[in-house]
Amino acid sequence: MSMVESGITPELVMQWLHAVPDPEIPVISVVDLGIVREVSLEGTSCVVTITPTYSGCPAMREIEEDIISVLRSKGLSDVRVSVTLSPAWTTDWMSEKGRQALKNYGIAPPMERAVNLSGILRRKDPAVPCPQCGSSHTRLISRFGSTSCKALYRCQGCGEPFDYFKAH
Repeated sequence: MSMVESGITPELVMQWLHAVPDPEIPVISVVDLGIVREVSLEGTSCVVTITPTYSGCPAMREIEEDIISVLRSKGLSDVRVSVTLSPAWTTDWMSEKGRQALKNYGIAPPMERAVNLSGILRRKDPAVPCPQCGSSHTRLISRFGSTSCKALYRCQGCGEPFDYFKAH
C-alpha cells in the first residue's frame, strides 16, 4: 500500500516536520526557518528535500537525524533526506511565524528581503529595532554575532545587546 493510500500526504508530513527545531535556534522549526524545500512520497518512501542555511552548516547532520526520527515516530519506516544547495537558501524563505519566534526569543529577524528580481537588496547596516524593548535607537556593534549569519547590535534605549539575523 502506498503512503497516499494510507492517508499520508506531503502536507501531513510537513505538519509533522514543524516538530523539528533548528539545533542552533530551538524556538524555530526547520519548516519555519525555510530549509525544508519539499516533501515527496514515492511508493512506500518519504523523501524530504532540505537546503542548508549555508553549505558548511555544522547542524545539517543533526537536522537530518531529527527529521528521520520525527517521521519514524509517526510510523514512516522508509525516510530519506535529500540535500540540495541550489537555489541557495535565503532568509526570504522564513515564515512569518518563524520571524515572530526569533523576535520573541530575543533575536531581531531580518528587516528586509534578501533578494528580488533584480538581485540582492541588502543594505550595509539596516535600522534594526530592539527585540527586547522595541526601540529603533540601536547601533551595530559587530557585523558578526553568535553565528556568522547574525550581526551584534546594542539598543541605546534599554542598553541590551542582541543578535540580528541578517538578510541573506
